[in-house]
Amino acid sequence: MTVNSLEALDRMHWVHPVANWAGHEKRGVTILKSARGAFITDADGHELIDGFAGLWCVNVGYGHDSIVEVAAAQMRELPYATGYFGFGSEPAIRLATKLAEITPGDLNHIYFSLGGSDAVDSALRLIRYYYNVTGRPAKKQIISLERGYHGSSSTGAGVTALPAFHANFDLPAEGQHYIASPYPYRNPAGSDDAAVIAASVATLRAKVEELGADTVAAFFCEPVQGSGGVVVPPKGWLKAMRDAAAELDILFVADEVITGFGRTGPMFACEAEGVVPDMMSMAKGLTSGYAPLGALAIGEKVYRAIADNAPAGGPIGHGYTYSGHPVSAAVALEVLRLYDEGGILANGQRVGAYFEERLATLADHPLVGEVRARGLLAGVEIVADKVTKEKFSRAAKLSDHLFARGYANGVIFRAFADDIIGLAPPLCCSESEIDLIIARLRQTLDDMLALPEVKAELKLVELA
Repeated sequence: MTVNSLEALDRMHWVHPVANWAGHEKRGVTILKSARGAFITDADGHELIDGFAGLWCVNVGYGHDSIVEVAAAQMRELPYATGYFGFGSEPAIRLATKLAEITPGDLNHIYFSLGGSDAVDSALRLIRYYYNVTGRPAKKQIISLERGYHGSSSTGAGVTALPAFHANFDLPAEGQHYIASPYPYRNPAGSDDAAVIAASVATLRAKVEELGADTVAAFFCEPVQGSGGVVVPPKGWLKAMRDAAAELDILFVADEVITGFGRTGPMFACEAEGVVPDMMSMAKGLTSGYAPLGALAIGEKVYRAIADNAPAGGPIGHGYTYSGHPVSAAVALEVLRLYDEGGILANGQRVGAYFEERLATLADHPLVGEVRARGLLAGVEIVADKVTKEKFSRAAKLSDHLFARGYANGVIFRAFADDIIGLAPPLCCSESEIDLIIARLRQTLDDMLALPEVKAELKLVELA
């Protein structure tokens, strides 16, 4: 089948996620053909370095034959096994055990989903169940962060706090509330770490007091905000928020869908601050995108309360057909082996430090307001005025230009609508591949300077 015929079929039939449908019909699809390591080749033969690991997920890189072999072997032996009726499979049991071992603290109980959205949705359902069976049915209010992303399920999209996921979907729903993102670059409290942390804690306390402590169920947050523009909180922020949640008697849910599995350095970002959440969602790097799988790790307090207080003999009515799918579980076990025995986690930690150093060299560019990173997760914020931090107008359509020029220059990154570049290179990258990402990104930024709409709005800073 030719590229042109595939493009026509795509326009007619595939509804793409988070796309403008009419706009996609006009633009057409970019068909990706093959991949190896950190590189992708499209159907026209154009090779690109993937600075975004697919969708923050291909942590181990593309083309690991051992993962393919494990998946094929599992398909031949047992391609499907339900988790209903007391059934199970060896890969799912082994994976649940492995995740219980490597997740922080007493997160010893694993519920499997197909991705991050339904892992978050599972958390929301089980939180409601937990409070109902423990005699606190009034605790229904959920608090999350502005700019936070917690999936696009019918419920989770309301805990997400990004306008595109709310507009015309009748969200947020009742009981879904937000507090300000820490966002040091644009925080009214200033960029001082202690001030940012204190402001966030105070805001959480004030929101709980406003809603009533006996009505608030949980606080959700990402250790580093991903789809909200890669907002990196100060070190110590996560622990301070976890401690505040405990004092306020609300559950603390860490969304590690993006930050988990070495993306920020340690296996999980919570580890860096010794944080043990009550629940933790994960996906993406769990299988490195080779198969769909997510998981919700549940702490002992929540699990035991539900198990011991649920109606005797009756089922807890939450389940998915593909929960604990044996092929996905087998893939995840091999991916976890590669992180450890294959040295990919250690490589990510080493190269992540180098990536932070190299990325910082972009701060001198006329378009760059801030560079922020933690490990192999980074954001580059583009501004029209480096002094006032003023953004370009929406009319400039800078994010569209950035992505198009980046693609032409052979690098894939996320170009957020508010002119923030998101980066999440595979953990398998070498230092030379990091250099290539940075070089192609700088070339892309330089290309932006030639655009008339950028020239019209850019305010250059005079160097002393």
